[in-house]
Amino acid sequence: MAKSVLLASPHMSDEGYELEYINDAFRKNWIAPLGENVNEFEKAVGSFLGEGYPVALSAGTAALHLAMILAGVKAGDMVFCQDLTFSASCNPIAYQGAEPVFIDSEPDTWNMDPVALEKAFKFYGVPKAVVVVHLYGNPAKMDEIEGLCRQHGTVLIEDAAEALGSSYKGRKCGTFGEYSALSFNGNKIITTSGGGMLICRDEASAKHTLKLATQAREPFPWYQHEEIGYNYRMSNICAGIGRGQMKVLPLRVQQKQAIFERYEKNLAGLPLTMQQENTDGVCNRWLSVCLIDEGCPVTPAVVLDALRAENIEGRPVWKPMHAQPVFAGTKYVTAGEKSVSDDLFERGICLPSDSKMTMEDVDRICEVIRKVF
Repeated sequence: MAKSVLLASPHMSDEGYELEYINDAFRKNWIAPLGENVNEFEKAVGSFLGEGYPVALSAGTAALHLAMILAGVKAGDMVFCQDLTFSASCNPIAYQGAEPVFIDSEPDTWNMDPVALEKAFKFYGVPKAVVVVHLYGNPAKMDEIEGLCRQHGTVLIEDAAEALGSSYKGRKCGTFGEYSALSFNGNKIITTSGGGMLICRDEASAKHTLKLATQAREPFPWYQHEEIGYNYRMSNICAGIGRGQMKVLPLRVQQKQAIFERYEKNLAGLPLTMQQENTDGVCNRWLSVCLIDEGCPVTPAVVLDALRAENIEGRPVWKPMHAQPVFAGTKYVTAGEKSVSDDLFERGICLPSDSKMTMEDVDRICEVIRKVF
C-alpha cells in the first residue's frame, strides 16, 4: 500500500520540549488544571501575540462559549456569524439560546463579506455580537469588519482557531476581537492534544473568564456559586505540551507556507487556483486549499477519490452553516444574488497540509491531481 499522507496531524518538536514540561508536571504532581505549565503557556501566547490577556481552556469551542457569555449573549438575542466555517464557530450561539444570522463570504479571502455584514445591520438591526473567522488561517478584512462593529456598537468576537501565526497589517490574528478564540486541537498548527484559549482585551474580563471556567466559585471558605460556571480550564499536562509547541510555532508556520508554495508551483496551469492570501495580511497556511475553475467538469469529489485511492487524505471545504440541517431556516445574508459560500463549497478542496510532509510527498500528491485533470 502507498505511504499514507494525512490532512493535518500533531507534530511534536524534534527536541522533545513537550516531554520536558510534561515530565516536570509529573515530578511535581501538577496533574490537575493548575500549575506552572498553564501559567507559562498563557504567558508564552501573550508574548507571541504582543497584547491581550490569555486564559487557557479545554477547547476553542469553550473559548467561544465563554466569549458569548462575556458579551452578554442571552436567549432571544441575535448574533451575526460567518457562514463558511466549522460548526464550532456558531454552536455556542445556540448554547446561549440566541439566534444566529449567517453572513456570506467575499471571494477574495473567503471570509465574512463586509458588504453582506452591512446589509445584515440594515435588515436586522444591531446584534449582540458579530463572530468573524479567519478561514484556513487567511486573515479577514478586519478594517471594514471592525469599523462596522464600532459604528453600530456591537461586540466583535474573533474566531482565530485556524489563524495562530497569521497577521493583518502587522497585527497578529487573535488580537482583533473584544474576545478572541484560539484552538490547539490535534489538527491545528500547534496542539495541546485538545485545548483552546480565550484572549481578552482587559484583565478584568480575563479574571471573569477564569472564574467561569472553574465552576464560578466565589471567594468563600465553602463552595458558593452566584452564577453558572463551567469545567473549561486546560490541564497542566496539556499546557505542558503547549509550552513546548510554542517554541516551534514559527517553524511550523514556515513549513506550512512552504507546502502551500510547492502546491502553487506544481499545480500551475491546471484549471484551479490556490486560496489567495489577503493582500493586507500574512496567512499561516494552516491548510492549503484550492478552488476548481467554474465550469470545469472535474469536481472535488473526483479529485478526493483519486487521492483516497493513493492513501492520501483530503477534504471538501467547510459546508456553509446556512446549508446545515441543524440550522435549517436560519437567516442568511449575501452581498448579491449569488451565494459565495455555496460556490466555494461546491468547488473547493482542502489538500494535505501536514507539517511532517516532505516536498516529495507534495510532489506525489500533485502528480495524482494532475492525472485527474
